[in-house]
Amino acid sequence: MKIPFPALLPALLSGLVLISIVHAASAGETDHDRARRAVEAGEIKPLREILAEVEKTHGGQLMEAELEHERGRMVYELKLLTAEGRIVKLYYDARSGLLLKPEDHDRRK
Repeated sequence: MKIPFPALLPALLSGLVLISIVHAASAGETDHDRARRAVEAGEIKPLREILAEVEKTHGGQLMEAELEHERGRMVYELKLLTAEGRIVKLYYDARSGLLLKPEDHDRRK
């Protein structure tokens, strides 16, 4: 059964509490606090904007979302389950919102 993407948004947004930032600079702050502060400062786009783009271009079901520091920039790493049953990882530049690289993990071809 495929759950419509809009129905998943509340669960996804509450999942931001689990968001992970690697190499965090401030001690005592949670990952969620750092992510929220970066969004409020305009350093990165909110996850909901990235997810809206993913829904338009890729569809599928979001399984996991992480915010990571990779090669000097913040990157949203999204793990999707496609309608065909494949697991796909998508990487978006958190500042610009541009898709960086997809990584298809379906090895059954």
